[in-house]
Order: sequence, then C-alpha cells, then structure tokens
Amino acid sequence: MAKVLGIDLGTTNSCMAVMEGGDPVVLENSEGARTTPSVVAFTKSGERLVGQAAKRQAVTNPQNTIFSIKRFMGRKYDEVQEEIKRVPYKVVKAANGDAHVQVEINGQRKTFSPPEISAMILSKLKADAEAKLGEKIAQ
Repeated sequence: MAKVLGIDLGTTNSCMAVMEGGDPVVLENSEGARTTPSVVAFTKSGERLVGQAAKRQAVTNPQNTIFSIKRFMGRKYDEVQEEIKRVPYKVVKAANGDAHVQVEINGQRKTFSPPEISAMILSKLKADAEAKLGEKIAQ
C-alpha cells in the first residue's frame, strides 16, 4: 500500500511524517533535519531556494527572502499593516485586495500570493519525502 504523507505547514518551520506500523514517523529532509524552515528565497539570478538554503542567505538577500507567509494567508492588504512592518520583503495589494508578496527576479518584479509561496514549501517537503522513502507520494 502506498504511503500517505502528512505535512505540518508551520509559520516558522514545517515537518512531514508517514504512518509506519500504526505510528507516525517524522521524516528527515534532504539536509538531514526533522524540520524544514518555512522560507522561500529568490536569488538575483532567478534561482528559487526553499528551506534551510533559503534561510541561510536571508541576511544577504532580505528583500527576496519570504518567511512567515502564513501571517498573510487569506488576509486583505488593509488588514496586515502591522505585520508588514515586521518583514523586510515587499507586501503589495493584489487586484482583489489580498496581501501578496513582491520580489525581484532577474531585474523584474514578480508577485506571488501566500498560497503560491506555501505551495513551494509543500513541493520541497514532498520531494524530500519521496527521496527519503524511495517512492512517489500520491496522497
């Protein structure tokens, strides 16, 4: 039977687990850690970094390093003015009034919604789980 992956998408860190013998087993990520920073970064050359790699370069690339994205999830731009003061990256008002983040990639501005950034974190966790388990995750 195929394994089902459970993911805790946290504001600061995320982790993943599978059931083995009726018990949950937390999986290590590709760096060997049981938690993955919930951080996404875009380098000047356009490379996307997720997790520990993104967190490591945050000091030198703060405007393009997105963290605590859950604080903006499903919220309107006008509601998050206090949260905006706590992050170094740019938060903009989307056409529908939602809070989105804006980064610069290869000299061009690119806007992402909080669910898009969260999906990047979830994709990394899924890929790490598949590598660790040696099988595809479908659930």
